[in-house]
Amino acid sequence: MSDLPRIWNAASLPRLTLDPVTRAGVGRVLRRDHCHCLAPRTRKGPPGIPRLHVDRQDISVPGWPRTLDLVRRCAAERAEIFEPAASLPWEEWMGVVTLPALIADLTAVRQMRLYGSHLRRLPPEIGRMAALENLDIYTSYSLHWLPYEVLRCRRLDKSRMSTRALYGNRKTRLPFPRLTNAVNVLTPPTCSICDRALGDATPDRLWVTLPVGTDIVPLLVHSCSRSCTQSLPTPPERYFERPHKGGGGVGMPAE
Repeated sequence: MSDLPRIWNAASLPRLTLDPVTRAGVGRVLRRDHCHCLAPRTRKGPPGIPRLHVDRQDISVPGWPRTLDLVRRCAAERAEIFEPAASLPWEEWMGVVTLPALIADLTAVRQMRLYGSHLRRLPPEIGRMAALENLDIYTSYSLHWLPYEVLRCRRLDKSRMSTRALYGNRKTRLPFPRLTNAVNVLTPPTCSICDRALGDATPDRLWVTLPVGTDIVPLLVHSCSRSCTQSLPTPPERYFERPHKGGGGVGMPAE
């Protein structure tokens, strides 16, 4: 027997086949209009602190009413899979920067497939999706955090995320944006922690990093009180050990 390594003939290898939806998702990943938060990162010197995405959804784009219709249809049919890319042309789907609050009605959905999306954020109403077990936001490179309310999805035990696009990742060194003034477009109707109505009160906004599904994810918290803030779980080892306001000094987990 020869000790030389075997040379594989590419023609002899099995072909990798992709279903149409995944193939479309790959196309979106390679195309335009993802955010530029990851573009200026460098290993020389500290990276700049990014701005928090507060993009308002343009309701005039064709993809928005189609997304609303899809949510309503999935809710009425008690669908177990929610996959907008399977129903919307990518040119329309890429104009959707957030999902509607109506996703609270998707109480039978077990899988949320958002592969290759151009979403900037998920709404806190995701926490109302009681049956959710699997969240796939892989290669959604503009999605750097999740709402704390996702932890209300008690059955959620599987996830797929591009963790290098997340705030606080030690490889991309993407810091957390500073949380200063309240941003109405991000403020939920209830406290992220106790779920009591916020009313006219201005919640305290904080970052905390915790496990979601099979990943460890930065979460945006809107807390109604000091007692709620003090009840937040402790982040895993090697992540910033307490809730914080972002900015310099907390963007890199301790080695």
